[in-house]
Amino acid sequence: MMTMTNTILPLANWGMGTAIIIFFAVLCVALTAIVVSFVLGGKKKSDDEVNSSENENL
Repeated sequence: MMTMTNTILPLANWGMGTAIIIFFAVLCVALTAIVVSFVLGGKKKSDDEVNSSENENL
């Protein structure tokens, strides 16, 4: 009679998969932070610059 060995073969390399997921998560957070900093840190025009640009368009 053949005896069955109870060995579980891994279907995926969890270590590499976890590393890739963590890498892409950090990448997404970094890109999101860059976009938010561009949106919130834009140079705002002062009232004088706004009025002078409106007068130039007339």
